[in-house]
This record gives sequence, C-alpha cells and structure tokens, in this order.
Amino acid sequence: MLTSIFSFFRRAVQIREVRRKLLITAGIIVVFRLAAHIPAIGIDRESFGSLLSGNAFFSLLDIFSGGTLANFSILALGLNPYINASIVIQLMSFVIPSLEELSKEGEFGQEKLNQYTRFLTLPLAVFQAFGMYALLKNTGVLPDLSPLGLITLVVTMTAGTLFTVWIGELITEYGLGNGVSFLIFAGIIARFPSLINQTYTTLRPEDTVKIGIFLVVSLLIIGMVVFINEAMRQIPIHYSRRAKEFIGGDRSYIPLRVNQAGVIPIIFAVSLVLLPTLISQFLSGSGNQQLASIAVGLTQLFNPQSVVYNVLYFTLVVAFTYFYTSVVFNPEKIAENLKKSGGFIPGVRPGDHTEKYLRYVLNRITMAGAAFLGLIAVLPSLFQNAVGTTTLAIGGTSILIVVSVVLELVRNIESQMIMNKYDKYLK
Repeated sequence: MLTSIFSFFRRAVQIREVRRKLLITAGIIVVFRLAAHIPAIGIDRESFGSLLSGNAFFSLLDIFSGGTLANFSILALGLNPYINASIVIQLMSFVIPSLEELSKEGEFGQEKLNQYTRFLTLPLAVFQAFGMYALLKNTGVLPDLSPLGLITLVVTMTAGTLFTVWIGELITEYGLGNGVSFLIFAGIIARFPSLINQTYTTLRPEDTVKIGIFLVVSLLIIGMVVFINEAMRQIPIHYSRRAKEFIGGDRSYIPLRVNQAGVIPIIFAVSLVLLPTLISQFLSGSGNQQLASIAVGLTQLFNPQSVVYNVLYFTLVVAFTYFYTSVVFNPEKIAENLKKSGGFIPGVRPGDHTEKYLRYVLNRITMAGAAFLGLIAVLPSLFQNAVGTTTLAIGGTSILIVVSVVLELVRNIESQMIMNKYDKYLK
C-alpha cells in the first residue's frame, strides 16, 4: 500500500503543472506557519498556555483559527471572521433578491459574492479583535492596554485575518484545493506533535486500554470518512441520436456524492455553536451578579459534554450540509443543460420532471451524508471522559478535516494527471 502511494506521488511530481501547484501550496503553508509564531503584544504566554490547555472552548477556537491562537500570534483570529462573513453572505443570498440573482450568474456572480464577503470580513475582524481583547482581559492573561496599545492590537489582528484570507485565496487559485480547508488542515497537523506529547506525559498505566480503544475508534472513523467521501450515486444519462454526433457517445452519468459539501458544514457549524460560550465568557467578567449567574448557566448548558451542546452542534451540521449542497449543486440548472444538449434520464421526462427527480435523489443521499457528518462532529464528546483528556475532545472533527483535505488533494492531483494525458493525446 505504501509503495502504491509513493508511486502515485512520484508520477504526480513528474508533471510540471502538478509540481508547480504543490510547491506553491507548500510554500504558502510554510509562510502561514511562520507568521503564526509572530506574537501579538501584551500577552502572558504562560497564563494563556494554561488557559488554552484546560479550556475546550479555546481549543476549538485554536483549531478553527488554523492553530494560530495557541501562540496568540498576529494571526490569532485566523479565518473565523471570514467564515462568519461567508455564512452571512450565503444566508443573505436566499433573502435578498439581488444577491440571489448574483448566485445564479455563474463565475461572475460568485466572484462578486466573494468580494462582498471580503468587505464584510473587515468589520467582523475589527469587532472580533475587540472581543478577543475583552475576553482575555477578563480571564487575566491580557493586561489593561493603553488606547494606543489597544488600537495597535486590533489593527494587527485585523491585518492578520486579511493576510490569512489572502493566502488562503492564493492556495485556492494557484494551488491544489480549497485554501480555507488547507490552512485549517495545516493548523491541525501542526498541533499533533504537542498533542501526542501532552497525552503521553499525562498518561497513566490504567489509561492504556482506554487510549487503545480511542485509537481503534479513530481508525474506524478514518475508514468511514474515506468511504462516505468516495461514495456516490451515478445517475445514467442517455442522449438523442442528433446529440450523439457532438458528444461522441450515447450515454453518460451524473455523479452525486453522498458528502457533496465536504468539511465546510463542520467549519460553519463550529463558528455558530461557539457563540453561546463566547457570550458567557464576556458576561462572567462583568461585575453584575445577575449577568454572572447567566454566564454560569450558559457555560453549563453549552458545555461540550452537555446534551444541548451536542444536539445543537448536530443540528447545525445537518442544516449547513443541506444548505451548502444546495449552493454547489443546482438541479434546475443541470436539468436545463440536459434538455438543451439532448440528454435525458431513462424513464424521466426532460425539464421539470428531471429537476424534481434530481432534487429527490439529492435530498435522500444528502440525508445520509449530513447524518454522518453530524455523528462525526458529536462522537468525540462521548469518548472524552473515557480517554481522560480534553485535548482529544474534538479529535473526530480534526480527523474528518484532515482526511477530507487529503482526499481532496489526491482527487485534484488525479484530475491534473488526467488533463496532462489528454493534452498529450491532443498533441
């Protein structure tokens, strides 16, 4: 198996275009990880390290900041403001007619929506930078800064977010894969050595069996992630006699993946499920006793081990899976294109009937993919007490992101290799 993997990548790097994209992706990730170690001003590193290791909320923030929060670097906010801006813009595209029209205008409309997302990222980054300062000041790891120091911190963290968004888009445009997923993937991988060391140093002899069970379950999760990501429903397409002359064949198929949305629903869901805990952290630092009691209630209610937290997390993942699938796969447009090209699904009328059939099939297979993503998201909390360490509380989400990004990378490399063979054939 290892031999076939090495053989695959050896053949891939021999192709100039693949080699160029791999080098660009690797170079950008190196720059990102170097910038992630440039500290912001005023932080007490030892106190912050203790807070991060003992708080599941900050551990989640660190994962989805791309591993930049652990050092409280200039990139500490990471991609969180950009992710939140993406959620807002995509939700608004279903409410505001002008944005809905843009979402249907193909590449031009998508570029416009991306531009609006970048514009919205700026004020959200400023707001979250102020919020992060207030939050860490309440916990005692940041001192009271002067107005100039506070402005410097906010400007630095905002610029760090915009820089992270920029290099993520560079990966998307010139590299291999989705830039946001790749940067989060890099942060997870960077945390593995310290996570393993921390688990090893706190491991007791009686915990060995529990750790072994967790590792076995992790392997099963990896296998399930690979299976679900690769699973698809192939809908056969036949063409009329006139269309055969242009297409070069009489049949094809539409591939509908079970997990059409990838890891994006997990990323979106985490951004929202952390809001109650973030609010409780703010309220806990206030001098008002009633607000402090509300903060305690929110903390208990939305603890990662609580039923409410896991039900909300599962529901958000399922909802965002359906939402994002509807964004990336448009049955109406596909049915229209099939009708224009002379294609049809056997036993289904072209036009509206084809659209309804595609939507019906898509909803059914998305249900399986959404349920799987939701279970993977909440499954690790069931093992946290058994393993005895909060550092593994989000292991399932981390495994899902890592495996999905690797599979996406392999698929992109394979497509580049096929295109290279096709170009050689034409020449």
